[in-house]
Amino acid sequence: MKKYIFVLALIVSCFAAQAQIRNNNFGGDEIPDHTPMMNSTWEAIDKMMYKVTTQGNKKVYTPYYPPALKKLENKIVDLPGYLIPLHSGRNHSNFMLSVLPVAQCQFCGSNGIPPMVEIFMKKGSIKFTEEPIKIRGKMKFNPEPLKGNSEIQIVDAEIIK
Repeated sequence: MKKYIFVLALIVSCFAAQAQIRNNNFGGDEIPDHTPMMNSTWEAIDKMMYKVTTQGNKKVYTPYYPPALKKLENKIVDLPGYLIPLHSGRNHSNFMLSVLPVAQCQFCGSNGIPPMVEIFMKKGSIKFTEEPIKIRGKMKFNPEPLKGNSEIQIVDAEIIK
């Protein structure tokens, strides 16, 4: 009987400790903010779809740019987001920008892949950070979307404060 009481007390104390850790980390019942960095440009990017065709036995996915996105081509846009490295290292002049931080990649696929664009810095590089950044540059559509990292690219990009 003492064994059962001990096990029950151990289970209860484990649950109490987990609840205390959650309360200390997240300020009580609050959940950490994982709100994406959406703006009207991201919303237009998020509407991109793929036309699926078959060539022989192979499926081919061709990007379709809806009118709201098409009118942003060759325009200067501002995009807030999170740096997703394409290469190892501390500094990056070419990287992906996402509406969600890289730490949330474990959730990709549970509600679709978050929108991302490929960034090409105008000059210099940016040091990796997990904090949100804001980019300004010219939106281009990758002329060979099957070659490269993204169908949508921001070229001549600069960090804005």
